[in-house]
Amino acid sequence: MKSSKLLLVYSIFFFMESGFHVHKLEEHETKDTKDFHVNGKLTVIWRDWDKIINSPEMVYVNSVNPHEIKGPHLHKNRTSYFFCLEGEIVVVIKDNDGTIHEIHTSQSQPVLIEISNRVPAAIVNPMKETVAKVLVLADVSWKPNDNEMENVEFTDYDWEKLIRED
Repeated sequence: MKSSKLLLVYSIFFFMESGFHVHKLEEHETKDTKDFHVNGKLTVIWRDWDKIINSPEMVYVNSVNPHEIKGPHLHKNRTSYFFCLEGEIVVVIKDNDGTIHEIHTSQSQPVLIEISNRVPAAIVNPMKETVAKVLVLADVSWKPNDNEMENVEFTDYDWEKLIRED
């Protein structure tokens, strides 16, 4: 089994031939209206004119409990976009060539992870006590009984290596 590990801080990666992209997001400091001190930041997730995301039809927050794994599964028709709002996540993706990629991101790393339809992936919360919250945008909305998702297995993948005890 081939594998790769990506630690994302300031780099941008394009892997569409593999079925996924990692987009570095634009950030802006925000300022107080009275004395103009920096009071936070604004991270741009989506603007209609950026053309990064196919027109979103569904937006939701996905919570991942400590030391839990959501997936792996694939969506037959939907391209999904993931942004870590709170905590830390590892998105484990099996690309079109069968290579496993681990994309580590957190609320302090403003990236948008794009996973094309038919590309299997899982979201892992490696933290011991914090619930991770992930903003998800999708170009096809979920409908009851649409049979759009398919569970898969990453045979011989060591999920335990992602779980931290600190």
